[in-house]
Amino acid sequence: MDKGMVAAARMIVKTHAGLEEMLAEELMAIGASNIEILRRAVAFDGDKAMMYKACYTLRTALRVLYPVAQFKAVNDRKLYDNVRQLPWHSWLSPEKTFAVDAVISGKVFNHSQYVALKTKDAVADYFRDRMGSRPNVDTDRPDLRLHVHVNEDYVSLYFDASGDSLHKRGYRIITDKAPINEVLAAGLIMLSRWDGKQPFVDGMCGSGTIPIEAAMVAMRIPAGYFRKHFGFMGWNDFDPALWKKIRDEADSKITEAEAPILASDNSNRALDIARKNLEHARLHKDVQLFRKNLDSLKPPQGPGVLLINPPYGERLPESDIIALYKMIGNSLKQNFKGYKAWVITSDLQALKFVGLKPSKKYTVFNGPLECRFACFDIFGGSMSDHKRLKNEQPKPID
Repeated sequence: MDKGMVAAARMIVKTHAGLEEMLAEELMAIGASNIEILRRAVAFDGDKAMMYKACYTLRTALRVLYPVAQFKAVNDRKLYDNVRQLPWHSWLSPEKTFAVDAVISGKVFNHSQYVALKTKDAVADYFRDRMGSRPNVDTDRPDLRLHVHVNEDYVSLYFDASGDSLHKRGYRIITDKAPINEVLAAGLIMLSRWDGKQPFVDGMCGSGTIPIEAAMVAMRIPAGYFRKHFGFMGWNDFDPALWKKIRDEADSKITEAEAPILASDNSNRALDIARKNLEHARLHKDVQLFRKNLDSLKPPQGPGVLLINPPYGERLPESDIIALYKMIGNSLKQNFKGYKAWVITSDLQALKFVGLKPSKKYTVFNGPLECRFACFDIFGGSMSDHKRLKNEQPKPID
């Protein structure tokens, strides 16, 4: 990539379906311009500094893509020719590595792997003919990752500034079964509009992803704080001084949490994993861990926010799922007065057994599963009740 090539450009940021508006809000907050919400993505105008900032700070971003070329290709030969004529020596050298990902829609091309292969061949042949050697393919950590988007005969080629998907924050060293994606967890917290000034509780914390993301939100820790590598670091025009400036500016805003963050689970294994992840993130003093089932957890005095990701019924018998969601409803009514209680689930029938009417509902996707993210406003409770709940808080586990 030529020095200074990454000037103002129209970039694309990918996200999960249902989080587009949250991502647009984040982009607006960091100063991006001409923001446009797309399907599972948001477009914006920005320069190299904005690209670095997006990769480092956006909590709901999966990938940040920088545009390189757009052209029409009615067949694989036209695709190959158009890619091969680009000035690849400006961006790559035979000593470096690259990888190609492709996404297609329409009827002109019908196999994304074939599109990726033709693109790879065009880049390799460019170097072989021009320099006698070619860069190798590295699908794990390439110096340059290419994204090819094909819609009918319209092809867009992007460089991936992220490298690994941005959900790979770098703090999670162990996972429990079916862990929630970090970007989705952050998106749910943002959808809940929790401002960090009230208690936050996850009563089914699993490996701890939701409370860790909550702590990062409350303490203003950048989403990429724990990552060691981003894709743009392998580009020819990587600017270490600018990158350090962007990182230092974001890190200077890190602060202490204003309100308690609690996480509980009834599984010893899950809690052990959560503890290790919290320690690796150096957040073990900021999130209180409890070995408690949701129905025996006494939270701090409301108002507050509860956010849980219960089992969806994919692996549990129907009778157990019904009992679980009834327990959730009873626990909310008995223990979480004054709270906004948020539940994400793909089991829409089970959600009815909570026995409360949601005040808000969002459609989001957890992997391939279409889910509802529902809010239940838990009213009631006297001041004496609040004081009793506060005094009955269990001690965190060591």
